[in-house]
Order: sequence, then C-alpha cells, then structure tokens
Amino acid sequence: MFLPRPYNHSNHNMDTNGADTEICNTHLPEKPELSPTLISDTELLSEFSHHAQNKARINNGSFGCCPKSVLSAQQKWQLEFLKQPDDYYFNRLKDGIFKSRLAIKELVNADHIDEISIVDNATTAIAIVLQSVAWEFLQGKFNKGDAAVTLQYAYGAVKKSLEAYIMRADGYVIEVQSPFPVNSVYVLIPVKELIKVCREDGVDKVFVDGAHGIGCVDVDVKEMGADFYTRTLNKWFFCPPAAAILYCRKSSEVNDLHHPVVSHEYGNGLPIESAWIGTRDYSAQLVIPQALEFVNRFEGGIEGIKKRNHKAVVEMGKMLAKAWGTHLGSPPEMCSSMIMVGLPASLGISSDSIALKLSTHLRNNFCVDVRIYYREPGDGMVNPVTGYARISHHVYNKPDDYYKFRDAVNQLVNDEFTCALLS
Repeated sequence: MFLPRPYNHSNHNMDTNGADTEICNTHLPEKPELSPTLISDTELLSEFSHHAQNKARINNGSFGCCPKSVLSAQQKWQLEFLKQPDDYYFNRLKDGIFKSRLAIKELVNADHIDEISIVDNATTAIAIVLQSVAWEFLQGKFNKGDAAVTLQYAYGAVKKSLEAYIMRADGYVIEVQSPFPVNSVYVLIPVKELIKVCREDGVDKVFVDGAHGIGCVDVDVKEMGADFYTRTLNKWFFCPPAAAILYCRKSSEVNDLHHPVVSHEYGNGLPIESAWIGTRDYSAQLVIPQALEFVNRFEGGIEGIKKRNHKAVVEMGKMLAKAWGTHLGSPPEMCSSMIMVGLPASLGISSDSIALKLSTHLRNNFCVDVRIYYREPGDGMVNPVTGYARISHHVYNKPDDYYKFRDAVNQLVNDEFTCALLS
C-alpha cells in the first residue's frame, strides 16, 4: 500500500557506506546542541536578503527556501569540485555524503545508517521503490491484478509514478476518496494508524510520501513502522534543491532496491548507488550539516520553528477567511506550517487549469506567490466555495505578505473580476 504525503521522522566499513573507519566511528549527539547565540532579526533579514523584494512569498510548500549561510557552504563545495575534481571525488565526496546521512539518521531516529539514502527529491524516491515493485510483478511475487492503494490527495507525481510502474506491470491502482473540506478533528493524516490497518490487512509494503516532514511535523521512522519513507530537505529544512532522503527499513522483506540511474556503484547498496550517479552537482546533499547548524540558531531549534510557523499560519489563515467571508479547509489541529483558505465564490474558479491561471495572475499582477486549488462542489450546493489558497509560513515571512494577498483578492472582488476572463 502506498500512502500520500502528509502535510504534515553500528558502525560500518567502507564497503557498505563509502566512508573510512575514522568517519564511521564519529557519532552525532541524538539531540544536536542549539547555538549559544540565537539568530537576531537583523541576521534573519540578511540570511534571506536574496529573496525578491516586495513580493509575497507564501508558497514555501512548493519549492522551499535556502539562507545565505547554507548557500555559501554550497558554493564552497561547488568550487572545491571545480578547483580539483579528482581530490573532490576520491578524497572528499564519500565522507561528505556519509556525514549528511549520519545527521539525517539522528533526525529521523533510524536504527542504521544504511537505512538512509540521499536522493534528489521525493519523486526520485518513489521511482526507486516502485521500480522494485514493478520487477516483483515480473518475477511473479505479485500477480496480475494485485493493487497499490493510495489516497485521493496523493502528490501528482506519485500518481503518475503509480501509473508508470504499477499499471504497466499489469497491476491496479485503487484511489481512496477523501473528503474536503474536512470538519473532523485529528492531527494531520493519522499515518501510524493507517499503517497499523495495512499490516492487519496483510499489505505487503507501505510507503509514506512525507515530503513536508522535516520542519513541519514530528516523525520517528521506527515508531511509524513504514517500510519506506521519503521527505525533501529543501522545503522546510533550508537545504538547496536537490536534496531528499529515502528511508528503507532494514528487513528481509525490503531489499534489492536500486537507483534508477545506473552507474559505477551499482550493486553496492542503495545509499552508495545514490551517492554517485555520474558527474553532477552533489553540493545540495553535502550541506545538510550546515542546514542543521542554521536550524539550531533558532530558539527551540526545529521544534521551535515548527511551533511558531504553525501558530502564525493559523492566525493568517483565519484572518484571510474572515476578510473574504469564507472558511478554512480543515481545522487548525490538522495543519502544520501550511493551511487551506477558501477564496470568494464570486471569483468563479471552475477547474484545475483555471486555478493555475489565477495563481499566475496573482503572481504577475499583484506580486503574490501562492498556490490555488480547485475543489469540485457537492451536489445541490448554492454559491459554493470552489477555490482554495494553500498558504505557507516560514521563518522569513511577515504579516505584510498575507495582507498583500488579502488586498489583492479584495481588489479582484471589488472590480467584479471573474476567472472566466483568464480563459
């Protein structure tokens, strides 16, 4: 079974992880110490001064952000490669990737370093797992007509991957419909409970696409119990693209995974295969320790950031819903650092393509970066809300970003604008 992304966590030798004995004997503390000097408001502004000015960036959930200090560390790695590629490849790259994997192991509470692979993004992670499942169809482990189950709100790329790998292997994809807006109150998607149900029903493999995990919710991969878990590091953990993790639980049932890009490390285990897929820029994956240092400059570290982001995005979501006479897409308890807010029905959002065009209109004409989604109304509803804005909040955001969005929508309504004008 494959679950959608929640909006919502021994020493080894060189043969298994690509690092030497000295590095392998290095352990990070389970809870990295916070910086003795917390980041100041002035320093925070400086860290994100490269952001486009006078733009409301309230779509962190799509592409994330990266502070100057982490970008500087990335540029140093890039220059190290360009300065002397042989030294970079033979003497530094493997150890650097290992240190990043070690930092992630502690963050997600994995048992073994070999359970952690670093890949480009969550889409690559799902391809790795589904490629293995497709092979198992061909090898007869799964039968024609066996199914993968996913929720309706799975990420679009996950749905396409299920189509590409499972359906082409003569498997079925079952999409479980989910209600929206949501009125019931529980915390996010109840991943652990769903996994328990899967195990009780004999589901062979469980994959959790938790791309927003680090920086949004608490995740303990051992407690969660999934076979596979992925999360990106650029969205909420301040890494540059492209850096994501793929956790693969060690067991006799989870093996023979390979990176879809086959290179010289094929057969040396997924973490090592992923660490070298040919000549490319690996710098985003090498600065994970520096991103962790940046996180720990904030009061409470990652926990403090999550709490402040949640509090702020709920406040701004309620402000927008009140200003437009609409409602939130779900109770605040179900939100992390993002929230869905209904848009005025008069805008006439009538399809996914129109929602995308409205996002473009807001960006080009009002300097507001925000994702708009279409939701088909229920039968018999009068003047229904069919468009929802997904707003994000991260450390660089200010209330003015959301007031700018509020005023832009109010202007459209006052001007009697409808999305039919965008067709």
